[in-house]
Amino acid sequence: QLQLVESGGGLVQPGGSLRLSCVASGFTLVNYAIGWFRQAPGKEREGVSCIGISGDNTNYRDSVKGRFTISRDNANNTVYLQMNSLKPDDTAVYYCAAQWSPFSGCGLGEAYDYWGQGTQVTVSS
Repeated sequence: QLQLVESGGGLVQPGGSLRLSCVASGFTLVNYAIGWFRQAPGKEREGVSCIGISGDNTNYRDSVKGRFTISRDNANNTVYLQMNSLKPDDTAVYYCAAQWSPFSGCGLGEAYDYWGQGTQVTVSS
């Protein structure tokens, strides 16, 4: 069974940090671009960051640039999202998603093949 499982969410104060993990089971992430998305209550899901198959190409939405860093560890079938300087506006359920791709790039659109169940991130004092 092909599955993505996120972890690492939680409650953190403004200015704090969290590291989200996305682990794949049932398939290898080597040939997949990986994206992180988030959905806040009452809002549409939005792309946060993505990383291409080689790890050399990454994209970030403007509001997280300089604060979030995406990385991948293909040997452990895991992708990470390091989130620093967190703000209340970052509060959302965070999802990872995988898209099979022969190309090195990635996108923040919704055209991903597999999705995880999400992990809650709450930034509040």
